[in-house]
Amino acid sequence: MPKIERSAPPYMQVVTHFRTRIMSGELSPGDALPTDRGLAEEWGVSRATAQKALTVLKTEGLIEAVQGSGTRVRQSAPLHHNGHDRAVSVRRTGRIYAEGEYARITSASLEPAPADVAEALGIEEGAPAIRRIRVTYNASDVALSMSTSWLDGALSSTAPALVSTERIREGTWRYLETKTGRVVVQGQDRVSVRLATDEEAQLLSLEQPAAVKLTRTILRDEDGITLEYGVSVTAGRESIYEYTV
Repeated sequence: MPKIERSAPPYMQVVTHFRTRIMSGELSPGDALPTDRGLAEEWGVSRATAQKALTVLKTEGLIEAVQGSGTRVRQSAPLHHNGHDRAVSVRRTGRIYAEGEYARITSASLEPAPADVAEALGIEEGAPAIRRIRVTYNASDVALSMSTSWLDGALSSTAPALVSTERIREGTWRYLETKTGRVVVQGQDRVSVRLATDEEAQLLSLEQPAAVKLTRTILRDEDGITLEYGVSVTAGRESIYEYTV
């Protein structure tokens, strides 16, 4: 039976124990971990301490909750998709999400444009702007990101699906290309890090205080006019980039 030492916080000793076993390969992807009750009994700690340890391991991307199967070692570190990756995917396959990923549109409406949105879109502050909020999940129903797309409100009549919570399979900008004839030819991603809001932490299963990665994406047409301004929030855990050289 593992034994708690007094040199470090009990929850961190549990975290270190399982992190080492996972990183060494002793625990393989898909292997089950004890429940918080099981951990509490095994380590002689409170359930709150056991829950805190599991939360840290989830935040580090080492384990995940699988519906109907409890907590298991994560299959792999999340493969990160930036704006360029998604643009290439749409051009090649007509799909914006990777295999196994899906999104839910939680809100789609016309809102007064905040200052930063107005500047990005080239419209007046307070002018009508389309705001679409989506949450992207992996195949295990774990939320990967929360993102908001902003577009000129004048497009709502030409492209009515933008103000509907129905998912646009090919993505907003590809849909706009077919409706307006404007073609996206340039994109820019600006990445920064900040602390998560309570809403973001709850959605992404993070223990506060937690860092999140903030990506601001601008997509422009052939005339250099912004077609879409997007803001995406993802957990600040390990990411993997794959590319061809």
